[in-house]
Amino acid sequence: MAPTPSSATDTIPHRLLRQAAERPSSIAYQAKVAGRWQPTTWRTYNDQVRTAACALIALGFPRGGKVAILGFNRPEWVILDHAAMMAGGAAAGIYTTCSAEEVQYIVHHSEALVVLVEDAAQLAKVKARREQLPLLSKIVMMRGGSAAGDDVLGWDDFLAKAEGVAESTLDARIDMIEQSDLATLIYTSGTTGPPKGVMLSHKNLAWTARTLMALGGGNDSDVSLSYLPLSHIAEQMATIHMPATAGSSVYFAESLEKIPDNLKDCRPTVFFGVPRIWEKFHAALAGKMSELQGTKKKLVAWARKVCTEVNAHRDRGEAVPRMLDLQYRLAQRLVITKLKTALGFDRAVNLISGAAPIAPDVLAFFSSIDLPIREIYGQSEDTGPTSFNLPGRTKIGSVGPPLPGLECKIGGDGEILVRGPNVFMGYYKEPEATAESLVDGWLCSGDLGAFDKDGFLSITGRKKEIIITAGGKNIAPKNIEAALKESPLIGEAIVIGDRRKFLTALITIDDAVARKLLPEGEAGEVSIAPQIRSAIQHQVSKVNETLARVEQVKKFAILDRPFGIDTGELTPTMKIKRKVVAQMYSREIEAMYADGSE
Repeated sequence: MAPTPSSATDTIPHRLLRQAAERPSSIAYQAKVAGRWQPTTWRTYNDQVRTAACALIALGFPRGGKVAILGFNRPEWVILDHAAMMAGGAAAGIYTTCSAEEVQYIVHHSEALVVLVEDAAQLAKVKARREQLPLLSKIVMMRGGSAAGDDVLGWDDFLAKAEGVAESTLDARIDMIEQSDLATLIYTSGTTGPPKGVMLSHKNLAWTARTLMALGGGNDSDVSLSYLPLSHIAEQMATIHMPATAGSSVYFAESLEKIPDNLKDCRPTVFFGVPRIWEKFHAALAGKMSELQGTKKKLVAWARKVCTEVNAHRDRGEAVPRMLDLQYRLAQRLVITKLKTALGFDRAVNLISGAAPIAPDVLAFFSSIDLPIREIYGQSEDTGPTSFNLPGRTKIGSVGPPLPGLECKIGGDGEILVRGPNVFMGYYKEPEATAESLVDGWLCSGDLGAFDKDGFLSITGRKKEIIITAGGKNIAPKNIEAALKESPLIGEAIVIGDRRKFLTALITIDDAVARKLLPEGEAGEVSIAPQIRSAIQHQVSKVNETLARVEQVKKFAILDRPFGIDTGELTPTMKIKRKVVAQMYSREIEAMYADGSE
């Protein structure tokens, strides 16, 4: 192992080296092997990364080279990502849901020398477009994957290539790393057009990881579960960069389906979820609580009321009154601790939601069971975070104050503008797109927002998603959609109305919630049941009462299935592809406007 680098060198690769030197026997990560969690120490983790980095160099990986990674969250994923940085280059993650055409685009556009794939299904995507990848030298399989073909290596065969590279050669590469060098490529999920490669530097990653750790009070005793796509900057921060900064431990989830079980196994202190994850937890818990009766129902309601009051004080940074604190301790003993333990959140300290807006009622629900969720806002172009609700400084409905060290302001047209150490280098090989997004050092976020008197930022809409009605009124649909989704019956809501006389909405329903509204034993398509339409109309009318006339939803259509990634309506990070939805459901949209009446 190379000697510990000087404190003057501060990049993620150098932090990994320090963790191996300072806590060699502490657990860096755990993964399930043959049904059991197998721990790996920081010393071993560092050795694995160094071996992979030497193997890359043996394959001709140059300083500034690229690799691509296609697979679910696995140790091999982060080992190769670290290795690419350590060898002086960068990795480009690819969503596992990408098609063969999308995979070919990213591998070729990034100029990847090597692509790491998880299994035969992902290998087939690369093989299907192999002739269109002239720059690709080798395909490497993760452990368990079968290597077939002259240009395909098994994981162990890949690592064996390192034997011909001296440790000093790698050390020289590490010594040459500059904070201004490219460290990773984050390809946007492509809600509009081909994905763009967001270039993040070593300084971007190191500064952001350090800042987030300081804000959240993170330390080497933290435990997290890696399960969201590692091709997204949020999960890379949580799984790669922040653990290397703090020396904390990561569990790799077995699959999305096993997250509930894995949570109980690892009992994370930190957990990041996109709104859809929290909404699913909310729907399941709320459903079970609605079935409670008698004394147990009253006890849970009392405990939730107490926790709501306690967390309201804490959010404002206020001391909890003594009598309320005594009630809180009793509520913990009688109700809350059992509930948290059943979920796997009994050690949870930092619960975070990001990547899309989350309904305030979902946040309020979790606060009532003493699992307050802090909403974070940002984008790949500023390495993940712009603003963050923090313990002692939280306002539900806002996305918190900007991170310290950032400049954040609202432009003349309402757009959120950001400048600071986490703002990206630009889009890879796209100078025109870079010039549009980076103006005089300011990142033009594309989001609309406003600050309140206390400096808390709220998101009011997406600049490119503004609806301009036939009457010339500008309407941000996101707040209307969020209000509609406060009903547990509504899964997704898309407001329509650009160049139209009035607003309408496409609505998907939560099947489990819907079936509870139907008479017991009734079968058939729930989306056409009169009880369901009546319940949705009630929610639409309730929301309309809070809106100006021009913002009100006059008609809605209930779709017969939820939106999905595989069916094309959602990106891998569960953002809605509005243009795709508008095209796919054009018949339903036109039917709502057919007679021209409201």
